[in-house]
Amino acid sequence: MTRAIGIDPGTVSFDVCGRDGDRLLLDRTFSTVEAGADPGRLVDVLRSVGPVDIIVGPSGYGLPWVGVEDLGPREIDLMLLGDKREGSLGTIVAGMGGILQALKESGLPLCFAPGVIHLPTVPAHRKANRIDMGTADKLCAVALGIWDQARRLGVPYDEVSFVYMEMGGAFTAVTAVEDGRIVDGSGGTSGAMGYQALGAMDGEVAYLLGGFSKGNLATGGMAWIAGTPDRSPEEIVSVVDADCQAALAWEAFLEGVVKQVAAQMTVLAHPREIMLSGRLSRVPELFQEITRRLAPFAPVRKVEGFASVSAEAAQGAALLGQGLAGDPTLEGLVETMELRGAHGSVLDHLYVGEAEELRRRYAMPESRPAPFCKGS
Repeated sequence: MTRAIGIDPGTVSFDVCGRDGDRLLLDRTFSTVEAGADPGRLVDVLRSVGPVDIIVGPSGYGLPWVGVEDLGPREIDLMLLGDKREGSLGTIVAGMGGILQALKESGLPLCFAPGVIHLPTVPAHRKANRIDMGTADKLCAVALGIWDQARRLGVPYDEVSFVYMEMGGAFTAVTAVEDGRIVDGSGGTSGAMGYQALGAMDGEVAYLLGGFSKGNLATGGMAWIAGTPDRSPEEIVSVVDADCQAALAWEAFLEGVVKQVAAQMTVLAHPREIMLSGRLSRVPELFQEITRRLAPFAPVRKVEGFASVSAEAAQGAALLGQGLAGDPTLEGLVETMELRGAHGSVLDHLYVGEAEELRRRYAMPESRPAPFCKGS
């Protein structure tokens, strides 16, 4: 039996999920603000279940399988893509620098997963001038979707096909899966609008903002259009019929996510389903309306996990951890997704005028074998 833990470093909540064989070992969530203020609490939670084979840690934009012992300033810079003006650990997830340092000092068997752009299954032409095709936590959420569809439909991993939309508390990411492999994706800062985040930014807006802070990437979304960025999705949805600004936000969000799903459908031959997960998928009115609008494309389903509290990304990370550690029931998931072939940098595929300067600023670490991965 393999014992693995997955961590989802969400903008709103930090989720931790563990498995011992098929048994749920850990299922916790706490606010990201709390995690950043007291990183030791996260370490205590991880230690509370005793020794484990592997922990798939919070990876931000992802790294091609780096063990905690090799986590240094270069790796953290690539993981978080913080600007020096905001500090070398600048990040949307508050306190991530302190969390990573606490994990490094913990002595726990951590490794850090790749993002979508690191995968060999995504054709190179789709990576051109892209960075955020889906962060590492989004990749882990998709892994749960592959596991779910294969189990539910009784098909092998390499016959799984779907579009996956993760609608979190801040960002929305849409990913295309063909034959159990991720083949394309649009991350929270480069695609559909999110609840807090505007998604893809108009280039002229970026120019006019100049040296805007990373925090701006988590603004401009549905809640901001409604004029109430501090309100919950449930509160905004409840006033759509009476508040014209909330109605504008509702329509902008819904039409935007449907467009992005439709775009990802074009790279798949015969997607079996459209799968939804994340904070917003649990708002009944939003789920019902999104389902209605997406139904002409393919059947729409919520992802079915195995935990009751922790987010889908944490659950998927735990499954991948077990597969990497040699669990015979989950090694096939890792192999089908070709995760051991992850390589390169999030900056490898830029062709804009200052691309070389960016690559020099964020020096890429040497490629290493995937730690803890049997057969690597």
